Amino acid sequence: MNHHETMGANNFIDEFHKCTQLQYNGQLKIESQPGKSWTFYYRLGRIVWASGGDHPYRRWRRYMMQYCPGVNIEKISCSSQELSLDYWDYNLLEKLYAQQKISREQINLITEHCISELLFDIRQQANFQSISCRRNQDIILEAPMSFTSADMSLKEMEESWTKWTEAGLTNFSPNLAPLLRKPEQLKQHVSSNVYQNFVKLMNGKYALRDLAFIMKQTVLPVTRSLLPYILKGIIELLEIDDKPFQFTKLEKKSPPNKPSQPTGPLVVCIDDSPQVCQMLEQILTRNGMRAVSVQDPIQALPKLIEHKPDLIFLDLVMPVASGYEICSQVRRISMFAETPVIILTGSDGLVDRVRAKVVGATEFISKPVVEDKVMGVIRKYLQQTSPANSTVN
Repeated sequence: MNHHETMGANNFIDEFHKCTQLQYNGQLKIESQPGKSWTFYYRLGRIVWASGGDHPYRRWRRYMMQYCPGVNIEKISCSSQELSLDYWDYNLLEKLYAQQKISREQINLITEHCISELLFDIRQQANFQSISCRRNQDIILEAPMSFTSADMSLKEMEESWTKWTEAGLTNFSPNLAPLLRKPEQLKQHVSSNVYQNFVKLMNGKYALRDLAFIMKQTVLPVTRSLLPYILKGIIELLEIDDKPFQFTKLEKKSPPNKPSQPTGPLVVCIDDSPQVCQMLEQILTRNGMRAVSVQDPIQALPKLIEHKPDLIFLDLVMPVASGYEICSQVRRISMFAETPVIILTGSDGLVDRVRAKVVGATEFISKPVVEDKVMGVIRKYLQQTSPANSTVN
């Protein structure tokens, strides 16, 4: 399902607010003339990644060097198929995380700054060109590593854009590269040390954002300091090409033979108590089923999306997010519309039961957890939905 709309600089931001309000899942693609495009990937109304723009490779290299200095970018290996993805940059972050070369915190930092940078570029582009927005509900990133508030990112972008325009830089993109055109005139204005730095760096090979990283500053003061020389024609700002990586490409190999995996139904247990999770896992595996335990309620939705269980056990009382809240969010995801959600509670009251039904819970089980109750509810709800039901029965 697609939604398409064309808008100007004053109201394109409304599209981001709509995605937040709708708790949108899918992609928001933004395009402008001449042929520029950006894609924002959404999960439950929050941005989980952004790609596109002028210099995706330069941007990825810059943030990796800044936030993951221990990773040798030039030695990253990937296949041609991986590089052909629209979200190749996010895919590489996932790959490095799986190899334990970067942390989730580093991915969060890269994601937030990437989103901020692209929003700024769109805001500047919208100042001169009409913007086309298109929503596409195809979900590509099934198990996102990071969730960013679009509202907070938009607020930060507006603050950055205001400072940029107040500095007289409205017409100058931070993706342009400075080139020293009149070195003799520059000598008359700066010291010999500054002049040498200008000659070394203002060679038309580094975008303003690249220079800011090299000089360990933000792009605003760097560009503002160059403005007098730009206005005098001593320095010219040029458009430059992106700088793709020379990745080591891997040939496709046949996967090794893997041992046979269990084929019973998959059950996810969401409970902040390790004892309850362990007890449920023992019951399930003893009866031929697969089990995944989630003790952090914040990770409940990403884990569910990743594993796509046949049935969910959900604790009612947990810190940060209650079972009611998680159940309500689960039912908003189409793939879980019919998935049985069994509430675990220590207080089996009428009010709790009514409220749980309102948010979409399937049934209650009172604690303590015992095998007869667990297997009874599994037989009730999985005997007709699971092809591996023979192990349950």
